[in-house]
Amino acid sequence: MSAKVVTFGEIMMRLEPEWYMRFVQADKLLCTYGGGEANVAVSLANFGEDVSFVTKLPDHEIGQAALNSVRRYGVNTSHIVRGGDRVGIYFLEKGASQRASKVIYDRNESALAQAVREEFDWEEIFKDATWFHLTGVTPALSEQASEICLDACMAAKRAGLTVSCDLNYRKKLWSKEEAGRIMDKICGYVDVCIANEEDADDVFGIKAATADVQSGKLDRKGYESVAAQLTERFGFRAVAITLRESLSANDNVWSAMLYTNGGYYFSKKYHVHIVDRVGGGDSFGAGLIYSMIHGYDPQQAVDFAVAASCLKHSIEGDMNMVSVDEVTALAQGNGSGRVQR
Repeated sequence: MSAKVVTFGEIMMRLEPEWYMRFVQADKLLCTYGGGEANVAVSLANFGEDVSFVTKLPDHEIGQAALNSVRRYGVNTSHIVRGGDRVGIYFLEKGASQRASKVIYDRNESALAQAVREEFDWEEIFKDATWFHLTGVTPALSEQASEICLDACMAAKRAGLTVSCDLNYRKKLWSKEEAGRIMDKICGYVDVCIANEEDADDVFGIKAATADVQSGKLDRKGYESVAAQLTERFGFRAVAITLRESLSANDNVWSAMLYTNGGYYFSKKYHVHIVDRVGGGDSFGAGLIYSMIHGYDPQQAVDFAVAASCLKHSIEGDMNMVSVDEVTALAQGNGSGRVQR
C-alpha cells in the first residue's frame, strides 16, 4: 500500500565545522541541506512512500542544489515554486559531553519567507493525496508564510486529507504569544499532533506539574495530562509526545507516548549515543505517519516511530537514511548493533 503524502516547509543549507570543532576554530564548513518537512519527506521516501515536498526555492544553482538534495531520494519536487533571492541557512556547532550544541539562523528574507499565497495551488497539489504534514517552524517564517500554512490546512481538510503537525516551537523565530495565536488557528485543522511537553507549554501554556523540561524528567501521568489537555482543546485524533532525557550532549534516553481513542501507549526507552541529533523529531514524525498510513495498532505505531528516530541519532545530517526493515528489526528488539554479514 502506498499513499501520497504532501509536506510543506523550508529547506535550508546547513553549514557546520568538521567533527566537534567550535565555530571560532573552523577554517572550513561542511555543506548539506535539511529542514523539518523536507526531512520527513525523505524519511517517507526511504520507507517506499509516494511523497511530495512543497516549498519555494530560488531559480539559481544553490536553489537547485537544495531541490536535488531531496529529489535524489525519490521525493516528488514538481510542486516546488521557483523564485526569490536566497536559500535560508543555518549554522550548526555540534555539542559534546556537557557542552550543548548551538544553532545560528540566517534565514531572513529567504525565498519561502517571501512567498505569497497565490503561488501555491493547493487544490492541484493535493490531487490524489491522503496526508498533509507541516510543522510550527514554517508559519514562524513570516506573516505570508503563516497565511500559506493556514490556506494549505483548510484546502487539505476540504480534500479529505489527514493533517499532521509537529508543534516544533523555535524561540529564535517568534515569540510564544505569536506562536500561540497562529498555531491555535492551524491546530483547528489538525488530526495528528506531534509535540513534547516543552512545546505544549511554550505554544499553548499547557503543562504537566511533574515536568522538568531541562532534565527531560516527566512521569507517565505528566505525559497523559499534556496529551489529554491538547486533545480536549483541539479535538485531535491522536497526540504523540516525545521525551528526551538529556544525560549529556552525547548521551540521551529517548522514548514517546501516543494518545488516541482515550488510550495511552508508551514506547520502550532507548539509551542513545548520539552521532547527530538534528532531525530526530522529524524522523519520529515520519515513522508515525508511515505506521498510521499502514494501519499499525497504536502500540506498534509508537514503537515504530521511536525506533526510526533512535536510528536517526546515529546518522550524520538532517535526514534519516534507514529502511522499514531496519526500523522494524530495532522495534522488535534487535538493537545490539552487531555487524550484519
